[in-house]
Amino acid sequence: MSTDHQQYSTANQSQAIREYAGRHGFKVEKTYLDSGKSGLTLDDRDSLKELIEDVQSGSAIYSTILVYDVSRWGRFQDADESAYYEYICKRAGISVRYCAEQFENDGSPVSTIVKGVKRAMAGEYSRELSVKVFAGQRRLIELGYRQGGPAGYGLRRQLIDQSGAAKAELVRGEHKSIQTDRIVLIPGPGEEIETIRFIYDCFVHRSKSECDIATLLNEKGTLTDLDRPWTRATVHQILINEKYVGNNVWNRCSCKLKGPRVHNPPERWVRHDKAFEAIVDDETFRAAQEIIIARSKSYSDEELLDLLRGLLDKHGYLSGIIIDELELGPSSSAYRARFGSLIRAYELIGFTPDRDYRYIEINRALRKMYPELIARAIRGIEEIGGTVQQDTATDLLSVNEEFTASLCLVRSQDTSAGNHRWHVRFDMGLRPDVTVAIRMNHTNSGILDYYLLPRFDMEATRLRLAEHNGIGLDAYRFDQLEALFELAARSQLMEVHHGIGADC
Repeated sequence: MSTDHQQYSTANQSQAIREYAGRHGFKVEKTYLDSGKSGLTLDDRDSLKELIEDVQSGSAIYSTILVYDVSRWGRFQDADESAYYEYICKRAGISVRYCAEQFENDGSPVSTIVKGVKRAMAGEYSRELSVKVFAGQRRLIELGYRQGGPAGYGLRRQLIDQSGAAKAELVRGEHKSIQTDRIVLIPGPGEEIETIRFIYDCFVHRSKSECDIATLLNEKGTLTDLDRPWTRATVHQILINEKYVGNNVWNRCSCKLKGPRVHNPPERWVRHDKAFEAIVDDETFRAAQEIIIARSKSYSDEELLDLLRGLLDKHGYLSGIIIDELELGPSSSAYRARFGSLIRAYELIGFTPDRDYRYIEINRALRKMYPELIARAIRGIEEIGGTVQQDTATDLLSVNEEFTASLCLVRSQDTSAGNHRWHVRFDMGLRPDVTVAIRMNHTNSGILDYYLLPRFDMEATRLRLAEHNGIGLDAYRFDQLEALFELAARSQLMEVHHGIGADC
């Protein structure tokens, strides 16, 4: 199941499947539900993967699988993929029936042909939708409207109505609620505008490097729009982004149909120049770009690749951020300009970024952090008068002999689309009453927030959190660990004496 639109709402699918089961004498033993997940790939389809695992391992307790229609396997761009998953089930002796299709899945030539057509149509639906969405977004960009993402340092998102009248300024995390409303960028607070101009002045007129500028800003106590210290990479992004001269540029990177993220050449960018009020003048911006490009021109192709090999030897992996953090070296944009893309430069030195190895160092850091968090939780509970017992083998906490709690650190992971996700796995062996999921920030360098997840509300064995998860999950979100302490707090009862014939 999934949630494409009203016809395919999970409630409707479930109802149709149960009605089909009732008419044909089936009893539904187990439901596999991938609610709100993209059907383009198997990556996030945890329930479908669980179904395949149950079938292949022989642990399935059923003889027939009821599927709403052919497209529910997925809208894979290779139609054979959904056919393969159905074949796995049949090979294990489990039949597949489609509840909303007009044909019997009996293996006849007719059903085989119809299924093939419908599988192809399922994939084609996603391709057509992708084209339509892209065309709509392109049109809005060309009209000068902002599409997606935070405004960035020194800028703010302004909500306007269909006539162009300003309505409200959107803060981080807010979205427009009326379809005809649009968003444009406007200059932010005066101190941020001054910082932007200070960055360009230092770079263009004072010959300061990005690292030098970051150091100056940090010494002044200035933070980025994410309330973090400045780095070479964050300064560099300010220097190369055309939005600071008022240009609305889109499609520099794309990730279509869950494919790999690619950096598009400038001729494929969608733009509307002078769509917004500029913070930096054109002459200063062009001078900054000339300096950046000139730095790369002082290197031969082989010298650039040698620098890249050195970074690979040092870090064990490569990324745009790693390259941009190299002091006095060429930027990632210089590599793109010289070789066409970062991927092409990686290929020339034999590096294939098919896996992110940073998780090894991240997990090592999280393991070092975990004992202190446990100790902090115990101290906090005891300081408010609660009692806590720690199982030294499992770190399960028994609080006031009333409930158990388990703390788990959850690292941030990047998706192929550049978003951030956190995967929480519930300990089904310990079965704590409360799982405290401690989300790390986007760089996994510090704690972002805490989710106090009660077992009776969590039915799945794992949970996938996004930046914003709706009231159903974010009701359990807290900024501080003190929320756990409050659960253990004791309230003193007032003793009341009742007497007969007492004076009034």
